[in-house]
Amino acid sequence: MSRVRLFAVLALVVLSGCAVPGTSDGFDTDRDLGYVDDYAHDDVFSFDTSDGLSESQLEAVKYRSMARIEVVRGLKYERDVDLEIVTREEYRAQRGATRGNGSAFRNEVWRGAFLVDGETDVDRAFDDLYADSIQGYYVNDRIVIIADDADEIRIDRRTLVHELTHALQDQHFGIGRESETIDGLRAENGLLEGEAGYVPARYDRRCGAAWQCLSDPQPPAASGEALTRRPFNAGLFLSIYAPYAAGPPFVADLHDRGGWAAVDRAHDDPPRSTAQLLHSERYPDTEPVSVELTDRSSDGWDPVSDDGEPRTETVGEATLFATLWANGVVDRPLTRGAGERSPYNYSHPATAGWAGDGLQVYQATDDTDRTGHVWRLAWDSSADAREFADAYRGLLENRGAERVRTAGDGVYRIPDDESFDGAYRVSVTDDRVEIVGAPTVDALTAIRPRETDTRPTPSLEAADRPLSAAAPSVSPATVATP
Repeated sequence: MSRVRLFAVLALVVLSGCAVPGTSDGFDTDRDLGYVDDYAHDDVFSFDTSDGLSESQLEAVKYRSMARIEVVRGLKYERDVDLEIVTREEYRAQRGATRGNGSAFRNEVWRGAFLVDGETDVDRAFDDLYADSIQGYYVNDRIVIIADDADEIRIDRRTLVHELTHALQDQHFGIGRESETIDGLRAENGLLEGEAGYVPARYDRRCGAAWQCLSDPQPPAASGEALTRRPFNAGLFLSIYAPYAAGPPFVADLHDRGGWAAVDRAHDDPPRSTAQLLHSERYPDTEPVSVELTDRSSDGWDPVSDDGEPRTETVGEATLFATLWANGVVDRPLTRGAGERSPYNYSHPATAGWAGDGLQVYQATDDTDRTGHVWRLAWDSSADAREFADAYRGLLENRGAERVRTAGDGVYRIPDDESFDGAYRVSVTDDRVEIVGAPTVDALTAIRPRETDTRPTPSLEAADRPLSAAAPSVSPATVATP
């Protein structure tokens, strides 16, 4: 979407809200750090914010916040930023007006990850999630804050500082992403969102003793049980939220290693996987393994292509964790072991050994609505591969899968009256796990026939164990904070 077109959409949205436009000219870069448009980082305001803010007061708060971010981050703003406040109802209406449907590729990817079932369009699931959970966003020198009531201007300090930090990033480093995969985008966003979460934390340290600050009560993180009661897809939320949860500790570790200069360098060489976010000691040296997928399908099935090249997706460690949690395999509270800078802990033994993955979507040649997938996952060791495969079998059990012994080793079927119905084949060879998903057992072989020279291994023997031998599992509704 072009900048002009996006501006028009936002302008329509904010007619009944509040807008604080920025100045058209750039800022004087020779000015002292911490002084923005006649406001200083240590200014004290005499107005009372308990009954909300006027537009002029909001403007003053914006500029003082920008001055303070300069002090914290050690960088100057080069130009102004517009600030708008809209109601959640208006934001929902905006998203609803532009809502579309997900492609067959995207729908099968998220179905294969067991996060969006075949009866739900993935783009609509994302729209519902953002409409109910987003607090604000930044795009093209413009910040939009989502509020309960735009007529009574109240602003969350951390949200404002977070989005203003994105504006500073954009002006100095750019905020474009290089990756096109789920995992790659989550990783790059982890740097951007991590810095935008770490800066407000350092900002808050000065509140009270050095700076007069707006009140900013922070609600506790929602437990696993609370997430399941939200009106959106909780597993999808965990996938999207990974950069916000894992990013601040990652950036804090960079800062501890080499100050803001280390963070600056990371903008030129961002993390390449959520595994690097979750295990910051792996950055920058341990990059994800490239997983090749050769097509062995029959004439009745074709891989979904982009300009003639088969299209692939990388799901990554963070979303794999969300998959296991959403399907009742993770048996601990989300908040256990999270640390002070992150509300949720995404690390789990069944996913911590992730080294890379590739997922390819297939369509039936006579019915493009029939889709399946081949998903190959690389692990640090054969033990890690077996542990994930056991956890995945536990997921299938929780979804009502039954063994299909007549179809060979590792084949399961979820009945038609269950979510994620279809056939699945799980096999392990050394440090690789291969999962094939299809509408029927016969389609598994059509999409991905077994290799004739595959030899039995101890890990393949694990596939013969009953499903009850999988990792412990619980319903997501029982996951709660201690």
